[in-house]
Amino acid sequence: MTYIAKPKFHHPGLPKNELGYTHRDYEGKISTLCAGCGHDSITASIIEACYELSIEPHRVAKISGIGCSSKTPDYFLGNSHGFNSVHGRMPSVLTGANLANRDLIYLGVSGDGDSASIGFGQFAHSIRRAVNMTYIVENNGVYGLTKGQFSATADRGSKSKKGVMNTDNAIDLVAIALQLGASFVARSFSGDKNQLVPLIAAAIRHKGASFIDVISPCIAFNNHAGSTKSFDYVREHNDAVNRLDVLTGRDPITVDYAPGTVQVVEQHDGTRLALRKIDADYDANDRLAAMTFLQKHAAKGQVVTGLLYVDPDSEDLHTHLDTVETPLNTLEAKDLCPGTSALEKINASLR
Repeated sequence: MTYIAKPKFHHPGLPKNELGYTHRDYEGKISTLCAGCGHDSITASIIEACYELSIEPHRVAKISGIGCSSKTPDYFLGNSHGFNSVHGRMPSVLTGANLANRDLIYLGVSGDGDSASIGFGQFAHSIRRAVNMTYIVENNGVYGLTKGQFSATADRGSKSKKGVMNTDNAIDLVAIALQLGASFVARSFSGDKNQLVPLIAAAIRHKGASFIDVISPCIAFNNHAGSTKSFDYVREHNDAVNRLDVLTGRDPITVDYAPGTVQVVEQHDGTRLALRKIDADYDANDRLAAMTFLQKHAAKGQVVTGLLYVDPDSEDLHTHLDTVETPLNTLEAKDLCPGTSALEKINASLR
C-alpha cells in the first residue's frame, strides 16, 4: 500500500549510473494496483529508462489525469515534481507547466479512458501544438476503476469479461497522433520490456511531441479469451516493425546487426536512434507510409509495435512561439515590463 514506506536500506553493491544513483533512487511508493497489472511493468520500464539516461529526478515533472494509469506516477521517481490533475485534463496542465518552465523534462501519463474519451480534445491539442513532452498512454481498452466497461480504444468485435460484444469502432490514438503531426510516434506492449525501455528513453531525448501507446492488459477485466488487449492476444498478434537502441554518443558505439538492416536517425541533441528493421520495407521517417501500414495491419487484426514514426528535424511549442531561452517563471519584473519606449516600438511594428 502507498502508506507503507519502502525500506531505505539496500545492498551496497547495487549497480549505479553515471550520477551515482541506483534503481532505487528512481522508484516511488509501493503500487496499489492489482498484482500482475501491465501498468506496473510500464512503471518499471520508466524507472529503467531514466536510470539508463542518468536523469536527475528533480529535473522531471510527471503529470497525470484520473484512472488506474494516472495513479502510477506515484510509483516512480519519488523525488521528482508531480501533479495529479482532473479527468482528461493532464495535457493542458502539462502544457501550462512546460510554457512556464521549459527546463524540466515532462512525462505525461494517461490512460485510454482519460485520453480517448473525456480528454480526447486535450490530447489532440497538446499533440498538434508540439508540446515538448513524452506522452504515455497505458491502454487496456476498459475502465478498470469502474469495473470493466469498454473504453473508446476497445476494438470492435472484442468481448467483455461478461461476454458482451463491443459494437463501436475503436479510436486508434497512434493513428490520430500521426495525423495531428506528432514528431515521435510509437506503440509497445507492457510485456515487452526490451522494446519499451529504449522507446521511452528515445522519447525523452526527443524534442517535440513524443507519443507512446502502450498496450497494457487489465488482468481483472480484460485479460480473457475474446479480448484484443489480453496478454495472449497481443503476444500472438504482435507485429514489430523494428527494434530500437538509443545511442547517446558518449561511449564508442558497437552494433551486432547485419549490414543493411540498421537505420540510424540522429536527433537535435546528437542522440542517435538505431532501428533494427524487421519489416524490410518499413520507413520510420515516412508519416503517410506509417499511417497506411498501421491501417493495413489493423484490418488483419495485428498489433503493430515499435517506433512507427520519427521526425529528426522536429520543433516544439517554444520554437513556434519564439519564447526566450530563460524559463518564463524565472523572469523578473524588469524583463516582463521593459518600459514605455520598448512598448511604443512594439505598437509601431504592428501598425
